[in-house]
Amino acid sequence: MRIPALVGALTAVAVLCACGAPQARRDGATRAGRAFEEALAADAYGAACALLAPGSREQLEEDERQPCVRALASQDLPRGEGVSSVDVHGRQALLRLEGETLFLSQFDDGWRVTAAGCVPEGGDEPYRCVLKGA
Repeated sequence: MRIPALVGALTAVAVLCACGAPQARRDGATRAGRAFEEALAADAYGAACALLAPGSREQLEEDERQPCVRALASQDLPRGEGVSSVDVHGRQALLRLEGETLFLSQFDDGWRVTAAGCVPEGGDEPYRCVLKGA
């Protein structure tokens, strides 16, 4: 009699845990994405570079063969405005803004942008991004 009750309780816990990311993680990813967009809009490329994930920053500098600040300024990134949605799965987030989609990862010191200027390819194809990490 106790085993069915235990199985039912464990199932209920698993379902509740799978319902989505805690609000704090969604808020953190949203704040980081918005800060990145605000820095770009203000031409504050140093601040925007500080919000890039290390691998994304390194890839940008390698591809453009110049420091992040100059490399980021040379990118044709769309400017996103109001947040449409944020999906968080573990330490990864997809932030959809009006006119822009960002991918972010959570690091020990906070959320960082891993890809920007992303548009869906359609169907089951992945996103195509202007700025992406290694």
